[in-house]
Amino acid sequence: MTSMATVTTASRPAPTAPGALPLLGHWLRFGRRPYRFMSTLPAVGPVVRVKIPGYDTYVVTDPELVREAFVALSDQGHMIERGEALLGEGVTVLQGQRHKRERRMIAPAFAKSRIARYAAVMTRLGAERAAAWHDGEQLAVNEEMHDLALRTVAGSLFTGELGSETAEHIHRLLPPVMTLLSRRVTRPAWIDRLPLPGNRRFDRLVLEMKAATGTIIGAYRAELAADPGLDHGDLLDTLLKARDETGTALTDSQVHDELINFLVGGTEAIGATLAWVFHELGQNPDVESALHAEVDALLRSEDGTSVRAAEFGDLAALEVTKRIVLETLRKYSPWLTVRHVPADYTLGDTEIPGGSMLFVCPVAVHRDPAIHPDPERFDPGRWLPERMATMSKGAHIPFGMGARQCPGNVFALTEIALQVATISARWRLRPVPGVPVRETVIGALVHPQRLPMIAEAR
Repeated sequence: MTSMATVTTASRPAPTAPGALPLLGHWLRFGRRPYRFMSTLPAVGPVVRVKIPGYDTYVVTDPELVREAFVALSDQGHMIERGEALLGEGVTVLQGQRHKRERRMIAPAFAKSRIARYAAVMTRLGAERAAAWHDGEQLAVNEEMHDLALRTVAGSLFTGELGSETAEHIHRLLPPVMTLLSRRVTRPAWIDRLPLPGNRRFDRLVLEMKAATGTIIGAYRAELAADPGLDHGDLLDTLLKARDETGTALTDSQVHDELINFLVGGTEAIGATLAWVFHELGQNPDVESALHAEVDALLRSEDGTSVRAAEFGDLAALEVTKRIVLETLRKYSPWLTVRHVPADYTLGDTEIPGGSMLFVCPVAVHRDPAIHPDPERFDPGRWLPERMATMSKGAHIPFGMGARQCPGNVFALTEIALQVATISARWRLRPVPGVPVRETVIGALVHPQRLPMIAEAR
């Protein structure tokens, strides 16, 4: 087999993680608390073999090797492809040249000028959410932030009356279909083919989602045919106008797949991060005070009687806010990213056989005390420029790296910063005494299992 890298005499096989069981290997430990298990692996080595039935699996723990793996390897393998039932052939799932082609085509959707337009939706919906709460009200903050994230990404995808109807329709469909999808990707593929009630419901929801996006895609195409100069200013408009180097456009099916990818990525990750921000602010009064000082100086009127929402033009001044967001993404990032190794590869000095799966656990890297000292402490000061200058590029990877870096990373960072600033200017969210906040894995993300907090008007 042709090697992808030069195998030197110093290369060696990877050590195997301890605690494997006969037949099951590490599956029980991996399945119960996967990122906790993967957090133990840096002590075993920079690249560690993990025994999971049906897969030849290696875990990368060293940040420099993480960076190399992300840059050198782009295909994600069969486990990620299980998401195709919902995500279709969007940039999250596509491999090789097709991935590169569509990624280039969707890039204009995330240009700075477009982000500035989406920011108006982020600002409006953040302000509406803040206006809906009442002093002393107990909120399910994880649910509030998930709902806000879903409404924001849907509002950025679609505009107009039909866009609002489509957004509301998808708003009802996405939570149950994501719950069913997370179950499918962690079980044997043959179960998907059985006529089980959950499988039938999943198929119905996916078809209903395709019908909803199909209606609005058809309406937009008709409007653009009648007026080629029309610009809705939203993501769907940008996707319909996208062309590759040959002038070829995306098909309706491809546009649908990209819309669903944006909806899923822009809801789950952003919603969880927003929730964790307010949890950490409630646990760290000094950090909260610094944030309030920043947003008050920027958003509160001179006489202190009124407060406005944060806007795109405020981002440069929201330095404390942005550091809080980066620190939240460090502590509560995705627990799993996968790369497929198509041919024998030497990573560092470790041999990895072709056909293997390479796992990176961002949250394990981010909580490794050898990389981030005192990793359980919430410290936005880590992201001061002088401290970041000494940090390895592979030490902070909430959006991945290389060809697979999330194309919506700037969208996400913009939304989280603007909505955190907007809400914090009006509210202080207090923890409910005696209620522990536990982490739970949903899909590839670490969510708060439940996060009740009390809204206190500022």
